[in-house]
Amino acid sequence: MKAILHADRKWGIGKANDLMFKLPKDMKFFRETTKGKIVVMGLNTLRSFPNGKPLKNRVNVVLSPEDVDEDAITAHNLGELFGILKNYPTDDVFVIGGASVYRTLFPYCSEILVTKVDADGGAEAFVPDLDESPDYELVSESEREEDNGYAIRFCVYRNVKPSDVPTEEK
Repeated sequence: MKAILHADRKWGIGKANDLMFKLPKDMKFFRETTKGKIVVMGLNTLRSFPNGKPLKNRVNVVLSPEDVDEDAITAHNLGELFGILKNYPTDDVFVIGGASVYRTLFPYCSEILVTKVDADGGAEAFVPDLDESPDYELVSESEREEDNGYAIRFCVYRNVKPSDVPTEEK
């Protein structure tokens, strides 16, 4: 399992249940990376999409205590989530938010793909600072490039000791 996100200088990822920046290159990277894959999200992330509908051309799995859109799979708890995910290749699963889902699932992710934005987005939602964590190492970083007026870098962090995903539903 992997995670994908963009983060500002302070590891902020969103405000008002939306992205902080409009970044066409980052959005293209997200679309190309997750197309045809399995995306795991929380209910607020689903609600932040246009018309609150699941993303097209992906299997959408929503971790939520309440049932969601018929075009998405609902996992009511972590046990159900891991039971659903065992049906898919691990490398095809991408955690896409929000902050609480990232915090819960980062330990199980082998890689975290981060588009770092060299700006302060005034975030209300944050993820852990991977640069400060002994559990993650930066394994690749693109050259700095401009995206809609912001300097960005595409980074890949490797989890040095990922937790094993439970194999049985609880």
